[in-house]
Amino acid sequence: MWLINKTSEFEFLFLGLSEIPNAQLPLFLLFLLIYTITLIGNLLILLLIFTDSHLHTPMYFFLSNLACVDVFYSSVTSPRMLYDFFSRNKTISLSNCITQFFFFFSFICIELYLLAAMSYDRYIAICQPLHYIQIMHPKFCAKMVSAAWTIGFLTSTIHTICTKRLSFCGPNTIYGFFCDLPQLFLLSCTNTFINVLVMFVVGTFMGSGALGITFVPYIHIFRTVMGIQTRKGKLKTFSTCTSHLMVVFIFYGTLIFTYLRPTPSSSASDDRLVSIVYTVLTPLLNPLIYSLRNKDLKEALRRTLQKILEINKK
Repeated sequence: MWLINKTSEFEFLFLGLSEIPNAQLPLFLLFLLIYTITLIGNLLILLLIFTDSHLHTPMYFFLSNLACVDVFYSSVTSPRMLYDFFSRNKTISLSNCITQFFFFFSFICIELYLLAAMSYDRYIAICQPLHYIQIMHPKFCAKMVSAAWTIGFLTSTIHTICTKRLSFCGPNTIYGFFCDLPQLFLLSCTNTFINVLVMFVVGTFMGSGALGITFVPYIHIFRTVMGIQTRKGKLKTFSTCTSHLMVVFIFYGTLIFTYLRPTPSSSASDDRLVSIVYTVLTPLLNPLIYSLRNKDLKEALRRTLQKILEINKK
């Protein structure tokens, strides 16, 4: 009974990104800038896709959902991280910690399956172009996106339920700026074997599904591209996939390092560095990669700016 009461009142202490006082202001300004650019970049993509009829296609429908997820994804951790740079009270209750993790992990899973849906879309566009309109019709795309959001929240719910069985009665220091499973496992007084097992089983099952849907289509895409006679044709066809592949490799690389290791890492510096990549930099890189390498988005932005200038002239 003492343990239950102790756990229900338990609070965690964030150490943040740096414990050096003089580094707080520069880090705050840096990550405030990153978060601001992340929000502006993703919201701009959403605005362009919803307002420009030229972008009302399956590929940009998936991209709009990805941008929406990145806005939520970064907002789960960044505002609290920015607040903690100058806060004297860097504690978070167990219930709030679990809530933060639930939404954070949900958006991770949703993004995995959205990236998978985007791979399938590229496969149909390149390998079966004559059937693209029939296959990738709006209802089918909506079902794919709905499945991604549903799977994401269900997967996170499983991990959240398993996390609630853990007890905390000892050290409470989280060497980072948000609540994540590996950190909670290290601080728990309960044996975490079941939690680690569930993380591996669910992660392997759900992850292999997303991984298969993401990468298997590229085997067929590569074969199709290699069958094109001209080098210019190959580059033009495959260029539509390069932005997506860059995002996929960055996202999967950091997640595999974080969640699919045999045991949680005790290296605070390594975990902080990796967590920065997939919580802060990935939502920033997505809009930058897609906007800088995408002619359609550039044209849509140009048309939007022209409309705004014409309205101002009147």
